[in-house]
Amino acid sequence: MIDVDGYLAVLGVDRPAAPTAEALWALHRAQVERVAYENLDIQLGRPTGIGAAESVARIVRGRGGYCFHLNGAFGALLTALGYDVTRHRAGVQTTPEAPAGANGAHLALTVRLDGERWLVDTGLGDAVREPLPLREGTYTQGPFTYAMAPSVAEPGGWRFTHDPRGAFTAMDFAPGPVELSSFAAEHLRLSTSPESGFVRTLTAQLRDATGADVLRGCVLRRIDAGGTDERTIDSADDWYDVLAGVFRLDLTDVDAPARAQLWRRVRTTHQARETLTA
Repeated sequence: MIDVDGYLAVLGVDRPAAPTAEALWALHRAQVERVAYENLDIQLGRPTGIGAAESVARIVRGRGGYCFHLNGAFGALLTALGYDVTRHRAGVQTTPEAPAGANGAHLALTVRLDGERWLVDTGLGDAVREPLPLREGTYTQGPFTYAMAPSVAEPGGWRFTHDPRGAFTAMDFAPGPVELSSFAAEHLRLSTSPESGFVRTLTAQLRDATGADVLRGCVLRRIDAGGTDERTIDSADDWYDVLAGVFRLDLTDVDAPARAQLWRRVRTTHQARETLTA
């Protein structure tokens, strides 16, 4: 069982009377605008599990997560509200040179509604704000343009291509259904391996009607129709203000020593990268 009422309260959405398209769109928009894509617990050295009830509890207490948490929770919420939800093994192509395909490092969702299937993915950070139809074509949401097409790497599956200004290139997902538990081993790797991007770099991301806010380490970017505005955050107080104010994160469970240690880690990583690129 999940805390449906607590979850809906975080989203600021009333419980829908029926699983309609209008309600699905409202839920999706609210999730990506209010629940951050973030990896703070991984950076704090205390990664959590990905069970749906645990992920919903994280969201209810004011935190987010990455795809296994966000889509795991959102899929459970939609199922509880009566939607026909399917989980899919997926993979994100981080750069154009990276291999395409559903390597299991991403969880994607589809919903069948009124005879049509939709990509419903709240775990892609700065990407989609609303569901996309599983039909080949290009789609504009706010300042971003996306593409959907049948996947070459995953026959029978689909490929989502991000806007060129986005944080990644594309995402492929396989056609068949999978259980959330099938991602446990990959979650362990992504949340603990020194080679994982989630271990190497702190990130927080939110999408809204006009653009996206993206924090990577000490660098905060706002991407919208006007371009990209970027600034480096130089103090711990400002940095934590951004996490709370821009990304809506409740960090009351992170005590002062842990906050200081996390800031030192993030700042040290930032300075090391500046040195490499100088």
